[in-house]
Amino acid sequence: MESINPPQNCNLCNRLSKFRSINVTKNSDWFNKPVPSFGDNNCQLLIVGLAPGLKGANKTGRPFTGDYAGDILFPTLIKFGWASGHYKKKADDGLVLKNCRITNAVRCVPPQNKPSTHEQKQCLNFLINEIKTLKNLKTILALGQIAHKSIISSFGLKQKDFKFQHSCIHKIDNNIMLIDSYHCSRYNINTQRLSIKMFEEVFHHIKAM
Repeated sequence: MESINPPQNCNLCNRLSKFRSINVTKNSDWFNKPVPSFGDNNCQLLIVGLAPGLKGANKTGRPFTGDYAGDILFPTLIKFGWASGHYKKKADDGLVLKNCRITNAVRCVPPQNKPSTHEQKQCLNFLINEIKTLKNLKTILALGQIAHKSIISSFGLKQKDFKFQHSCIHKIDNNIMLIDSYHCSRYNINTQRLSIKMFEEVFHHIKAM
């Protein structure tokens, strides 16, 4: 079976590999590897983010865990029944995703949280392979424009036919719908580009679908 996660010593992207090495030197007790997906292989909902946060998933080894975006995402998932337990900002907090899976378009932490176009393309096969394994998948939630574009590319579709827009729903094929949301980052929340109410409305749409 084709891999859905990069190897721990992945060197497909020279810049990201070097950045990981720097972080290993600075923080040897952090995860500092490509971050694997988290959640249910039989899920109907796949959530795709941008990339691991330096002091979040790159530190903890679990997507969205330990950074501000996780403080928004995981309580929302619990509220809407996509997760159970208590989110405590660490990978061993016992939180369980229910009928849901979380991954990132780029699996290694990028400098300044900005992966290059080349790095997005290099990681695309892992997303393609992952989607292929999710036989019960019905809905994909894209958190941000880069995640949206990676999802569209993973299905071999034309970007011009699927414009990113918050709360917009796209029919990907006969079985899968894509819904867009602004990323639940600290920047988007602080600038009020995204509010908690707006984010929760996306999950109301998902529930309705």
